[in-house]
Amino acid sequence: MAVMRRAGGIAVTLVVALAAVFAGWRLWEFYTRSPWTQDARVRANIVEVAPDVSGLIRAINVVDNQVVHKGDVLFVIDRERFKVAVEQAEAIVLMRREALKLAQDDAQRDAKLGLSGAVSAAVSERTSAQAQEALAELQQAEASLATARINLTRAEVRAPVNGYVTNLTASVGNYATTGQGVLALVDSDSFYVYAYFMETKLPAIQTGARARVRLMAGGAELAGSVEGVSRAIADAGAANGLLANVNPAFDWIRLAQRIPVRIKIMTVPPGVQLVAGLTCTVVVEQSPAR
Repeated sequence: MAVMRRAGGIAVTLVVALAAVFAGWRLWEFYTRSPWTQDARVRANIVEVAPDVSGLIRAINVVDNQVVHKGDVLFVIDRERFKVAVEQAEAIVLMRREALKLAQDDAQRDAKLGLSGAVSAAVSERTSAQAQEALAELQQAEASLATARINLTRAEVRAPVNGYVTNLTASVGNYATTGQGVLALVDSDSFYVYAYFMETKLPAIQTGARARVRLMAGGAELAGSVEGVSRAIADAGAANGLLANVNPAFDWIRLAQRIPVRIKIMTVPPGVQLVAGLTCTVVVEQSPAR
């Protein structure tokens, strides 16, 4: 009887040990090869809004974190100087038109008189050339007028995309310089997820596969799909700032490289606010997204 009990205890111990080994192996397989990662971030395109003309800011029509739509006026640069430039350009165009009319009349008159021999051919050619020069000067003046009108229009800086105003620090009275950013917009139509997978998991990731994105903020789950796998990452020994630079978690052990995988966000639950920089967990499924 004691022997049977001892044999039963050994058998139970072996079963438990085998189960533990099997569970550990499955967990190791899941950790090292299953396509999931906790190293993922929500991202979005950030548009730096800069004026196309320089001048004092006379009005700011938005506040920080405000929702804006494409075409909304964000801020206005002082328009008086540009209005004067338009009026000046219009006056020059009017003057050039009158000069062209006079030059064309002279050229037509001399051409007729040249046929009868009343004026020389040289005079006729000269007045014809003057008419062509007057036409070119008119075209140049009209181009300057078009430029002045564009500058007047660009004094109103409009939103290039739908999105959210962020980090607004400008104020009325600041001087805005052409090409220098005044505020930033987070493009609300461009949110996506960048997930960093270990290279051992890449064989299980296919473009078009479904992906589940769970945000750390509140645990909300988003539906997504794999848009693509990055084809290059930065080499620590190479100086190329255009590639993703993914640093290893430890320097004292050789770790699998992490490769960026772009996840398209397909659906967002009601009430969930996406913020560029949020941390999330991504699990890629094996069946392609429809």
